[in-house]
Amino acid sequence: MTFSLPELPYAYDALAPHMSQETLEFHHDKHHNAYVTTGNGLIAGTEFENLSLSKIVQKAYADSNQALINQAGQHYNHLHFWNWMKPNGGGKSVPGKVEALFNAYGGYDKVREDFIQAGVTQFGSGWAWLAVKDGSLIVTKTPNGENPLMTGAQPILGCDVWEHSYYIDYRNLRPKYLEAFFDNLVNWEYVEGMCP
Repeated sequence: MTFSLPELPYAYDALAPHMSQETLEFHHDKHHNAYVTTGNGLIAGTEFENLSLSKIVQKAYADSNQALINQAGQHYNHLHFWNWMKPNGGGKSVPGKVEALFNAYGGYDKVREDFIQAGVTQFGSGWAWLAVKDGSLIVTKTPNGENPLMTGAQPILGCDVWEHSYYIDYRNLRPKYLEAFFDNLVNWEYVEGMCP
Protein backbone atom coordinates (compact mmCIF):
# COMPACT_ATOMS: atom_id res chain seq x y z
CA MET A 1 0.00 0.00 0.00
CA THR A 2 0.99 3.63 -0.37
CA PHE A 3 0.67 5.90 2.64
CA SER A 4 -1.38 9.06 2.17
CA LEU A 5 -2.14 11.99 4.43
CA PRO A 6 -5.84 12.08 5.38
CA GLU A 7 -7.87 15.23 5.81
CA LEU A 8 -8.65 16.08 9.41
CA PRO A 9 -12.18 14.99 10.36
CA TYR A 10 -12.88 18.51 11.70
CA ALA A 11 -11.78 22.09 11.07
CA TYR A 12 -8.31 23.12 12.24
CA ASP A 13 -9.81 25.36 14.92
CA ALA A 14 -12.46 22.85 16.07
CA LEU A 15 -10.53 21.50 19.07
CA ALA A 16 -9.69 24.89 20.56
CA PRO A 17 -9.00 25.86 23.28
CA HIS A 18 -7.71 22.38 24.20
CA MET A 19 -5.69 21.99 21.00
CA SER A 20 -5.08 25.07 18.87
CA GLN A 21 -5.30 25.58 15.14
CA GLU A 22 -1.56 26.29 15.09
CA THR A 23 -0.80 22.96 16.77
CA LEU A 24 -2.97 21.04 14.31
CA GLU A 25 -1.48 22.81 11.32
CA PHE A 26 2.05 21.94 12.40
CA HIS A 27 1.24 18.47 13.69
CA HIS A 28 -0.95 17.30 10.81
CA ASP A 29 0.40 19.24 7.84
CA LYS A 30 4.11 19.03 8.68
CA HIS A 31 4.81 16.15 11.07
CA HIS A 32 2.26 13.58 9.89
CA ASN A 33 2.98 14.47 6.28
CA ALA A 34 6.69 13.81 6.90
CA TYR A 35 5.91 10.31 8.24
CA VAL A 36 3.86 9.63 5.10
CA THR A 37 6.57 10.86 2.72
CA THR A 38 9.45 9.13 4.52
CA GLY A 39 7.43 5.93 5.04
CA ASN A 40 6.57 5.72 1.34
CA GLY A 41 10.26 6.05 0.52
CA LEU A 42 11.13 3.21 2.92
CA ILE A 43 8.58 0.71 1.59
CA ALA A 44 8.96 1.45 -2.15
CA GLY A 45 10.21 -1.65 -3.98
CA THR A 46 10.37 -3.79 -0.81
CA GLU A 47 8.39 -6.73 0.56
CA PHE A 48 6.42 -4.24 2.65
CA GLU A 49 4.96 -2.48 -0.37
CA ASN A 50 1.97 -4.81 -0.81
CA LEU A 51 1.10 -5.29 2.87
CA SER A 52 -1.65 -3.54 4.81
CA LEU A 53 -0.53 -0.81 7.21
CA SER A 54 -1.22 -3.04 10.23
CA LYS A 55 0.92 -5.81 8.74
CA ILE A 56 3.69 -3.36 7.84
CA VAL A 57 3.77 -2.10 11.43
CA GLN A 58 3.82 -5.60 12.91
CA LYS A 59 6.45 -6.93 10.49
CA ALA A 60 8.67 -3.87 10.94
CA TYR A 61 8.65 -4.49 14.68
CA ALA A 62 9.26 -8.24 14.31
CA ASP A 63 12.20 -7.48 11.97
CA SER A 64 13.61 -4.75 14.28
CA ASN A 65 13.40 -2.34 11.33
CA GLN A 66 13.70 0.81 13.44
CA ALA A 67 13.27 3.31 10.61
CA LEU A 68 10.04 1.68 9.47
CA ILE A 69 8.83 1.10 13.04
CA ASN A 70 8.97 4.85 13.53
CA GLN A 71 7.65 6.06 10.15
CA ALA A 72 4.93 3.44 9.55
CA GLY A 73 4.16 3.33 13.27
CA GLN A 74 3.69 7.07 13.41
CA HIS A 75 1.48 6.98 10.31
CA TYR A 76 -0.71 4.28 11.89
CA ASN A 77 -0.79 6.13 15.22
CA HIS A 78 -1.74 9.44 13.65
CA LEU A 79 -4.41 8.03 11.34
CA HIS A 80 -6.22 7.06 14.53
CA PHE A 81 -5.07 10.01 16.67
CA TRP A 82 -7.03 12.50 14.59
CA ASN A 83 -10.13 10.32 14.95
CA TRP A 84 -9.61 9.68 18.65
CA MET A 85 -10.43 13.37 19.11
CA LYS A 86 -13.52 15.43 18.43
CA PRO A 87 -14.92 18.80 19.48
CA ASN A 88 -16.67 18.57 22.87
CA GLY A 89 -15.30 15.09 23.46
CA GLY A 90 -14.06 13.38 26.59
CA GLY A 91 -15.97 13.05 29.82
CA LYS A 92 -17.32 10.14 31.80
CA SER A 93 -20.18 9.20 29.48
CA VAL A 94 -18.62 6.29 27.58
CA PRO A 95 -20.30 3.69 25.31
CA GLY A 96 -21.17 0.22 26.56
CA LYS A 97 -18.16 -1.76 25.34
CA VAL A 98 -15.75 0.84 26.69
CA GLU A 99 -17.64 1.06 29.98
CA ALA A 100 -17.42 -2.73 30.44
CA LEU A 101 -13.65 -2.68 29.86
CA PHE A 102 -13.26 0.26 32.26
CA ASN A 103 -15.34 -1.39 34.98
CA ALA A 104 -13.33 -4.61 34.75
CA TYR A 105 -10.13 -2.55 35.05
CA GLY A 106 -11.28 -0.63 38.12
CA GLY A 107 -13.53 2.12 36.80
CA TYR A 108 -13.32 5.32 34.79
CA ASP A 109 -11.33 7.29 37.37
CA LYS A 110 -8.64 4.61 37.65
CA VAL A 111 -8.35 4.33 33.86
CA ARG A 112 -8.05 8.12 33.57
CA GLU A 113 -5.43 8.33 36.32
CA ASP A 114 -3.32 5.48 34.94
CA PHE A 115 -3.54 6.75 31.35
CA ILE A 116 -2.40 10.24 32.34
CA GLN A 117 0.37 8.75 34.47
CA ALA A 118 1.54 6.61 31.54
CA GLY A 119 1.82 9.72 29.38
CA VAL A 120 3.53 11.78 32.07
CA THR A 121 6.12 9.08 32.76
CA GLN A 122 6.94 8.30 29.11
CA PHE A 123 10.46 9.70 29.00
CA GLY A 124 11.07 11.70 25.86
CA SER A 125 8.87 11.13 22.81
CA GLY A 126 6.19 8.48 22.64
CA TRP A 127 2.58 7.61 23.33
CA ALA A 128 0.19 6.74 26.16
CA TRP A 129 -2.27 3.95 25.35
CA LEU A 130 -5.40 2.09 26.25
CA ALA A 131 -5.30 -1.29 24.56
CA VAL A 132 -7.03 -4.64 24.79
CA LYS A 133 -4.95 -7.77 25.25
CA ASP A 134 -6.46 -11.21 25.85
CA GLY A 135 -9.85 -9.59 26.35
CA SER A 136 -8.74 -7.20 29.09
CA LEU A 137 -7.94 -3.50 29.12
CA ILE A 138 -4.31 -2.55 29.62
CA VAL A 139 -2.81 0.91 30.10
CA THR A 140 0.65 1.24 28.65
CA LYS A 141 3.14 3.57 27.00
CA THR A 142 5.56 3.21 24.12
CA PRO A 143 8.59 5.17 22.90
CA ASN A 144 8.82 7.01 19.60
CA GLY A 145 6.54 5.54 16.91
CA GLU A 146 5.81 2.21 18.59
CA ASN A 147 2.29 1.07 19.49
CA PRO A 148 0.60 -1.89 21.22
CA LEU A 149 -0.28 -3.52 17.88
CA MET A 150 3.41 -4.35 17.55
CA THR A 151 3.33 -6.45 20.73
CA GLY A 152 0.08 -8.30 20.20
CA ALA A 153 -2.49 -5.93 21.71
CA GLN A 154 -5.27 -3.94 20.03
CA PRO A 155 -4.89 -0.19 20.62
CA ILE A 156 -8.22 1.51 21.32
CA LEU A 157 -6.96 4.96 22.42
CA GLY A 158 -3.61 6.68 22.11
CA CYS A 159 -2.32 10.12 23.04
CA ASP A 160 0.75 11.52 21.34
CA VAL A 161 3.21 12.89 23.92
CA TRP A 162 5.84 14.08 21.44
CA GLU A 163 6.45 17.73 22.21
CA HIS A 164 5.07 18.87 18.85
CA SER A 165 1.67 17.59 20.00
CA TYR A 166 1.40 19.97 22.93
CA TYR A 167 4.27 22.44 23.28
CA ILE A 168 2.62 25.33 21.40
CA ASP A 169 -0.42 25.15 23.70
CA TYR A 170 0.96 23.82 26.99
CA ARG A 171 4.72 24.44 26.84
CA ASN A 172 6.31 21.97 29.29
CA LEU A 173 3.04 21.12 31.10
CA ARG A 174 2.52 17.64 29.69
CA PRO A 175 0.18 16.60 32.55
CA LYS A 176 -2.19 19.48 31.73
CA TYR A 177 -2.23 18.45 28.08
CA LEU A 178 -3.06 14.84 28.98
CA GLU A 179 -5.82 15.95 31.33
CA ALA A 180 -7.31 18.22 28.65
CA PHE A 181 -7.11 15.41 26.09
CA PHE A 182 -8.89 12.86 28.29
CA ASP A 183 -11.48 15.26 29.71
CA ASN A 184 -12.34 17.33 26.63
CA LEU A 185 -11.20 15.74 23.37
CA VAL A 186 -11.59 11.94 23.34
CA ASN A 187 -14.04 10.58 20.79
CA TRP A 188 -15.38 7.66 22.83
CA GLU A 189 -17.47 6.35 19.92
CA TYR A 190 -14.31 5.92 17.82
CA VAL A 191 -12.64 4.23 20.80
CA GLU A 192 -15.53 1.78 21.03
CA GLY A 193 -15.27 1.10 17.31
CA MET A 194 -11.69 -0.10 17.80
CA CYS A 195 -12.58 -2.51 20.61
CA PRO A 196 -12.13 -6.13 19.56
